[in-house]
Amino acid sequence: MDARNEMELPEEEIRRFYPQALSLLTGFEHAPRLGHSVVEAQADLSAGIAAPSRFRPTTPGLLGRGTGRADGVNLLERIENAGGDELLTPAAATLARVLRRAVAIAMAVAEDVAARSGGGELKRINLETRLPAARHREFAELLAVESLAALSVLANATAFLLAEHEGTYNVEGVTSDEVLTDNPQTALQGALWELDQNLSRHAHDDQSLLATALAWAEALSSTVAARGETAPRVGAFTGAAWRVAEDDFPIAGFAPPTRAHGGPVAMSFKKPEEVVGNAIAKHQAIRLARMLVAYDFDRMMNPFVELGGFVFTFLGDGRPGTGKTTLIQMMAGLINDYCQMAGYPFRYRNLSVDSIDSYQGKSGQNARAFVNAIIDPKVIAFGSIDDIDQIAGRRGDRQSSSGQQEITAVLMEAFAGASTVVRGNATFGMFSNHAENIDDALRQRASARFLIDGPKSRDDYIDILGLLMGPRHDIPIGDHDLMRAQAMQRAVAAEYSRHSRPAEEGLARVFDSVSRDFGPLDNMADLGSYLHAIARAEPRFTGRAVKNITDAVKARAMDFDMPDEWFETPEPFLHQPYERKLQMIEALRKPVTPEMVVQEINRYADSEWRYAENADERAIQEAVRSMERMAEARRRFEGGG
Repeated sequence: MDARNEMELPEEEIRRFYPQALSLLTGFEHAPRLGHSVVEAQADLSAGIAAPSRFRPTTPGLLGRGTGRADGVNLLERIENAGGDELLTPAAATLARVLRRAVAIAMAVAEDVAARSGGGELKRINLETRLPAARHREFAELLAVESLAALSVLANATAFLLAEHEGTYNVEGVTSDEVLTDNPQTALQGALWELDQNLSRHAHDDQSLLATALAWAEALSSTVAARGETAPRVGAFTGAAWRVAEDDFPIAGFAPPTRAHGGPVAMSFKKPEEVVGNAIAKHQAIRLARMLVAYDFDRMMNPFVELGGFVFTFLGDGRPGTGKTTLIQMMAGLINDYCQMAGYPFRYRNLSVDSIDSYQGKSGQNARAFVNAIIDPKVIAFGSIDDIDQIAGRRGDRQSSSGQQEITAVLMEAFAGASTVVRGNATFGMFSNHAENIDDALRQRASARFLIDGPKSRDDYIDILGLLMGPRHDIPIGDHDLMRAQAMQRAVAAEYSRHSRPAEEGLARVFDSVSRDFGPLDNMADLGSYLHAIARAEPRFTGRAVKNITDAVKARAMDFDMPDEWFETPEPFLHQPYERKLQMIEALRKPVTPEMVVQEINRYADSEWRYAENADERAIQEAVRSMERMAEARRRFEGGG
């Protein structure tokens, strides 16, 4: 939902419901219908005595209703006791205040939904006992919509307001069965009764208290969203959007919002001049950092997405020690500096091996939470996946755990799935020492390739030695102009020219064959013929590879120097209207040339050839080692030890 269409939910309207919300948290009685009470579950029957059957009423409409004993619910007391201290702990106080506010917001939204749907008028008529029998069904459906809206807002507001307190503690077995739609009051009582039951089962200290509340909120949100998909007349809720300004909490139907977890980015940033070698990778990272902050928060779109050339996903691969971590630190540092200057929120997340969980489904949830945090349209975000070959498993690989397979499925859908929307506020970087071990389909979802090969020339090694030694020594530099070889334009031009001809031997043979048949590749037919020849030689080179190449060509067309003054203060460029940004960028765009296309084809195809050859070589080496072990075992067996 576009932020411009959001209605502000007035703070006074929310606070008007504080007394009712506090009353619910203080105490009410509820007889469960769908959920299971802890008391029931723990009832201990004597051996040999059958459990008494419940009375099943025959009155129409009452058969589906439970007849369990009404439980007295005092959530504030439950929260206070779960804190593990005689005094109210900070976590318990936080949860109590969050629940009061979440219930009040839910009540305010439900009232607004009733006004929009006409349910409020039907309530008044019903109170006067003037509701026609023909409108009973309509009335029940509108009450159900209000109930679902209240439950959805309660769950999402609780999760949103507790997000910054989320830890690593996991709670299993949290339920959200008591979803009632009689009316908003009954719905809230059922949900809070279920929370009370979950806290009684799982909360025994501050850590488990907050973790249980978060797990309950996420489960309730998912359950209500599923119910809302088939409920009639939900347009009164899903067709509008609200925002609670005090909390910056957006409400857009049943979709849960995202919120930054934790405080500011804490990492050791690097400056571009502290990165030696890796000219093209460094150059593209600097370009991408500036592209990201061109994002327009009002339009929720980036001009570079509209004009072409924005890099949503990229793959950085190279041997260990060549500078992948340094490149991440440099790129995050640049984006952070630009965002601080412009007053934009910046979010950085890294998906690591810690996200792989033995509990079924949890790894996928961790990956989805990572993706949702990065694509949040309210922030500029950079998500890195370091050592992705260890985190995301190859499909069909028996050595990959179910958790790794879950992460692969989530990333593939997020990077190029049917529901993927690229706004231009976020980018994902995958990094690996062994890119050949990444699932082929996932690897091909990287629209750009950053070959991270570290220092290569004599000048590079002198520069990195001088940089790492620092100024506190008396060793002379010698016959060398320190850091001159790292001058960006000079290094990048040399790097790009290297790709006018393929580097991999197998691809070079294909290139030479096509060149003999067609001469210089200077038109669409010749370039297409080259692509076809590559695909015949390497089956993994598919239509997606062509798309990634054309994206890289468009990025080359946008590979221009934006004036430094655009990024020294926000007024000249960053705070300009979207249409003005679009005009300023388009005026700098460079023409696309056949030479540029050939270079990008060779860059991409070289990487695929390198991955294929590395994978084959590793398989051959493993087979040779296995044969050598068997030969040695046979020799020892025949020789008697």
